[in-house]
Amino acid sequence: MFNILTTADPLLHGADSVAMTVAQPCAGAVAKGAADVAAIALNGNIDFGNVVLYAIIAVVLILCSAMASGSEVAFFSLTHNDIDELEGKNSVASRRVLELLSDPDRLLATILVTNNMVNICLVIIATQLVNEIFVFDGVWEFIFNTIVITFVLLLFGEIVPKVLSQTNPVKVSQLLSSPLKFLRWLVYPLAFILIRTSSRVSRFASKNAEISIEELADAVDIAETGSEEQQKMLSGIVSFGQTEVVEIMHSRVDITGLEYDADYDEVRKVIVETGYSRIPVYGDDLDDVRGVLYVKDLLPYIAESATFEWQKLLRKPYFVPEHMMIDDLLKEFQKNKIHIAIVVDEYGATQGLVSLEDILEEVVGEITDESDEDEDKLYEKIGERSYIFDAKIHIGEFLRVIDFDEDSFQDVEGHAETLAGLMMELKRDLPRRGDELEAHGVKFFIATMDGRRVDKIKVDVNG
Repeated sequence: MFNILTTADPLLHGADSVAMTVAQPCAGAVAKGAADVAAIALNGNIDFGNVVLYAIIAVVLILCSAMASGSEVAFFSLTHNDIDELEGKNSVASRRVLELLSDPDRLLATILVTNNMVNICLVIIATQLVNEIFVFDGVWEFIFNTIVITFVLLLFGEIVPKVLSQTNPVKVSQLLSSPLKFLRWLVYPLAFILIRTSSRVSRFASKNAEISIEELADAVDIAETGSEEQQKMLSGIVSFGQTEVVEIMHSRVDITGLEYDADYDEVRKVIVETGYSRIPVYGDDLDDVRGVLYVKDLLPYIAESATFEWQKLLRKPYFVPEHMMIDDLLKEFQKNKIHIAIVVDEYGATQGLVSLEDILEEVVGEITDESDEDEDKLYEKIGERSYIFDAKIHIGEFLRVIDFDEDSFQDVEGHAETLAGLMMELKRDLPRRGDELEAHGVKFFIATMDGRRVDKIKVDVNG
């Protein structure tokens, strides 16, 4: 028995050694975990004088940061009405605000320089204040300073003052105008460098930054730009320089003209019936336009007899090619002080007529006067989904009435501008009365003709 125990003693001793080997690291890990938990502790040697000093400086810096952040929002949120209000008050504070706004680049540079300098100083002072109060171990100092100081700076130095300034920018701008005027003088050298540097960078970037008309049009379509009318106006402005005269002109068949040999009674009759203020005058046909009659030129001679030589009042016609861009035509109208032009093709044949009003309508939308046809006259609703359309209605207007997307017939409309043109594109032949066509769920029936010209079209929308 004794021998057995003696033999087992080394085994027991080995087991104790293994147990100690395993237990010591475990105990060390537990102790380290406990030490990490207690890695943040109060400083036993707090210098209360330094704490109070750092705290006062930190509060002052937070107020300065709040002032800079709030003034940025307040000054640059002022509307035209707010500025008019400040001009009407004529107080010292109002005049200071207007003076600061007179140079917005310098004002913004002053605010940015002040805000960034104050924030940097605040981070340094806040770090010193925290280190005076607490003792950190390991990465806890970095974590604590990052989270706590950043939170305080963002909340009281950025978010709160900006929200408050947004509610009443006029009063806040007046309140902060005096310190900002002092700061504008104080940080002028740094602000001057910032303005010069940013302007050079801006000029360099503008030379290399190009945006296509298509990209700009897509941006307008995606952006929320207010009402539908405002959206259309912005789209018209974007596409203005890409629109040709042929796209907006009144076609040849819609031109009301006067024969050069007509007597004065006939001229007066046409003027009264049409209500137009400017009428082309032609010789043999519309390819021989000899001038444009301005109705206002006839006013002194309104009571003359039928033999009155009205032709002597004609003004020289202005001819433009059909593929001329309308922005170029607008410049020509302004340069030559005219309002109407005859559109011709490459052979000199008259294709249509375009006026200043037609150009402006591309931007501001339809301009209706007493001589324009009412929109209701261009179509008549005869059923829940059935209509009678005037064949000269524009395709875009036609699609709006039947509530279709503007590109619904893009694959078949070709170069057509009117519903009659769409019929010709669909049939690929001259239309005749009684023709029935169908495309994209819409049935077309040519109801009436005026000679070879389509007059009325019946439309049935399926579904």
